[in-house]
Amino acid sequence: MTGTTTEPSPPPTPPPTDVRQGPAMPPARRRRRLSWRLLGVFALLIAAFVFLLAEGLGSSLNYFDTVDQAFAHRASLGTQTFRLEGVVVPNTIRATASGSDFSICEGPHYVHVANTGSPPQLFAARIPVVVVGHFASTTSTDFVSNTIMVKHSANYSAQYPGRVAKATGAVC
Repeated sequence: MTGTTTEPSPPPTPPPTDVRQGPAMPPARRRRRLSWRLLGVFALLIAAFVFLLAEGLGSSLNYFDTVDQAFAHRASLGTQTFRLEGVVVPNTIRATASGSDFSICEGPHYVHVANTGSPPQLFAARIPVVVVGHFASTTSTDFVSNTIMVKHSANYSAQYPGRVAKATGAVC
């Protein structure tokens, strides 16, 4: 046999199987669903954070209600504790066994304040004050207070006399 060559036969191919080798990879569709869920969770967290931030800043910026504001939404305030700002009406300050009684006003509205505890040293008629307490009832103009805060000090008056002229002038 001359001139004939035999070539080696090719290696046999393995039978096809459904088993994949290597690390298992989730289908692309499932990965997208997971990322949408993750995006939804982050959006919800951001919305909750913005809500809490807005509520926190909103309530801290509203330091007190004026007498007119308190009258405008007295039904929603009810008898809950809040800060009320007004000007002390002259000739209404009376010492009591538990503190002092006086009236504050703004515009056409007057509120009678029954305060327990001693008033601050700068407390006087015709000055703006903030009282902490609550209305005696949802329809009452009586305000029960346990704290009086004077809005400014004597140093402020001496340093900025024009700014205080309104408060120490005519009352309501």
